[in-house]
Formats: sequence, structure tokens, C-alpha cells
Amino acid sequence: MSDKIKSTNKKKKNKKLNRLIYNIILVLLICVFLGCAIYLIKYFMESKKSEDTVDELKDMVVAEEEMDDVVFDSNYEEVVIATETDAGVEEIKYINFNGTYVQKKYAMLYKKNQDFVGWIKINDTDIDYPVMQSMYEEEFYIYRDYDKNPSNAGTLFVDTSCSVRDSDNVLIYGHNMHTGKMFHDLLEYEDEEFYEDHKTFTFNTIHEDAEYEVIAAFRTNIYPVDYTGFKYYQFFDASTEEQFMDYVKNCVSMTPYTIENDVEYGDKLLTLSTCAYHTENGRFVVVAKKIED
Repeated sequence: MSDKIKSTNKKKKNKKLNRLIYNIILVLLICVFLGCAIYLIKYFMESKKSEDTVDELKDMVVAEEEMDDVVFDSNYEEVVIATETDAGVEEIKYINFNGTYVQKKYAMLYKKNQDFVGWIKINDTDIDYPVMQSMYEEEFYIYRDYDKNPSNAGTLFVDTSCSVRDSDNVLIYGHNMHTGKMFHDLLEYEDEEFYEDHKTFTFNTIHEDAEYEVIAAFRTNIYPVDYTGFKYYQFFDASTEEQFMDYVKNCVSMTPYTIENDVEYGDKLLTLSTCAYHTENGRFVVVAKKIED
């Protein structure tokens, strides 16, 4: 066989091999594309399902003007508790769930799932959600919805180390969803102008309604166990005034703009935490103090 024929055959083989490699790569790329597309479709569909669930839960909250017309399950006692405020005596209706007194407006939510502890809302954002707390598994709701079904969006939840009623600092976690849902809008507080227009928000619990004033907003990390610096996620109750004020000073110092505040030892704090992607294990945190009547 002549060298010319050998060369031609070799070129044909190489051409076939190159075409085969090209086709394999093309198939792989198509599979990757389809996989990503399926994942994204599933991700957005689950997010939509999660938001639909939240809308249904909102409908279960009893409006103030409807309170007197709603008759709750007769198996549970209705109690009216009077509290003195600067504005006078305030009467709040509760439902007694075997010793746990739940505001009547949230009674249907609590009956549906007794891990429900409150509702948080920040105006002009998508943050308008129920908040859960599983005392047996801290991250139980990280990938579960209100009904405990699997969900990429999860549900906002409180750290098991604190009590929404008694702790000096209540820590709430939530996902930073690419759809803009859950705690994604917390990052708006990086903008000082946004902060100026949204200094306060509400976190109403099963026990009481409350308004909070933002005192800090910053980026930080989840650090290794042996790290000895400031870890915002380890403070819940202060044994001394110095410990309490040290937490406040650290949070304020990490905020990229100046926030004037009058936080004092004895104030109740609320810390909101979500993922941020400026570094590995990055977090964005908003800290607020309860505004007393």
C-alpha cells in the first residue's frame, strides 16, 4: 500500500475519531444543559409552591376587625388578658393550648403546627413569613415547609438556644433564595438609604406583637470552632452588662454606615441571619432592638 493511501486512510480515521469526540462532547453538553434546566425549573416551581403555601397561611391569620366574630375550637379555652401600656389598658385575646397561651389571631396557625412561634414582616420587601422553632432539631425547617414537607426554600426558623419570649437575643435564620424570596431582601440593608426608609419592622410572636428598630447590618462569616474572635451566632443571653454591650458594639462596628442607637442593657434584641456569597460560609446579618411601649 502506497504512503499516499496510508495517509488518506489515517486522515479518514482521525476525522471519524474527531467527529466521534465532538458528538460525545455535544451530547454531554446537552445533558448538562438539560440537567441545569430541570434543576432550575424544579427550583423555581418549589419556590412558587412555597410562596403559595405562605399565602394560604396568611389567610389563616384572624384580622383584628374579625376577632369578635371568630369562634375557635370549643375544646380550647379563650382567655382575655389585660395589659397596661402607655396608651392605656390593652386587652389581648388568647387561646389556651394546654397551658400555652397563643394570640387568638394566630391560633389556627398554631393548631396546624405547634412549632409556629411568630410572624416577621419588613415593609417594601418580600419578607412576610411565619417563623418556626423545632426544639428537637435546630435545622429541621432549613429544607422543610410549614407542613414539614421537603422544600428548597425551607421556612424561617429560630435557633434552639433561645426563647422568643425570654432571651436577650433571638436569632432567626433564613435562606437567601435566588428567586428573591425568604431572607434575600435582608441584603437591602447594605444600602444606607434603604435603612433610612426601613428603620423598623415587626416580629409578632404567639405571645405578643412587637416592633423592632434596626441597630446594625453587616457581612461576616461562620468561623472555625477554634476561632476566638467575634461570633454573632453564639450570643443569646447575657450574664453581665459588659457581655451584652460587647455584642452590640461588635455588631455596630461592623456596619458599613453609622447608625445612631440608644441600646441599653436589658433591651431585647433580634438578629436575622442569611447566607452571603462574598466569602466561604459568608453571612449577612441584621440586628434590631425591641421598641418598648
